[in-house]
Parts: sequence; C-alpha cells; structure tokens
Amino acid sequence: MKTLSKAEEQLMEIIWRQEKLFLKDIIEALPVPRPATTTVATLLKRMQEKGYVEYELYGNSRAYFAKVDKDSYFARHLNNLVENYFNNSALEFASFFTTKTKMTGEQLNELKNIINRQLKGKK
Repeated sequence: MKTLSKAEEQLMEIIWRQEKLFLKDIIEALPVPRPATTTVATLLKRMQEKGYVEYELYGNSRAYFAKVDKDSYFARHLNNLVENYFNNSALEFASFFTTKTKMTGEQLNELKNIINRQLKGKK
C-alpha cells in the first residue's frame, strides 16, 4: 500500500475521528487557512486510489470513511521505518528510541512494564 503525503495524513486524522464525513465536514475540521474544496477533493480521490478511504453516496453527496484503521496504518508506517532505517531490527530501533528521545525515568519504567507484560504473554 502506498504511503500518504502529509496533507493526506492530516485528512486521515480527521476521518479517523468520525465514522463518516461529508467533504464540507472535512474542510470545516481543517485549520485556517483552509485549502480549496477542489484541493481536498483531489486529495480524497488519491487516498481512495491508494486504498485508504472509500465513500458512500447520499444523493449527490459523498460520505467518506476510513478503510484502514489508525493502528494498522501507524504499525505499517513504523515497520517501514524499522526496516528502512534500523536494518529491519526492532532491537536497534528500541535502543535508538530509548537513548535518543527525552524519556523520563518514569516513562522508561512504564516502557519496561509494557515489555514485561508482553513477555508474560509470549510464554
């Protein structure tokens, strides 16, 4: 599945928050200055071609909805990041993440707890 541009991701964030949205609702949810209606319509068409959104017709209006849930999208995105920048090694990514980000001791302990829960589930 092709990746989304930043503008497309911004639209997906809006769509993920709702079950179905009409074009006007999507535009109203965008920050000011808002892009032209035709620009948003073009982005939605591209997103549909990429397999991320679909629509249902209500008369002449289209109600857009996500075909890919947010967790699946970001899991795929993260896996691509690990594959392309960390030699396909989740361990290299985890090492980088824990040493190069500004995680507090409390956050590192919570991460350790998450890992421990995952380990218990693997037994």
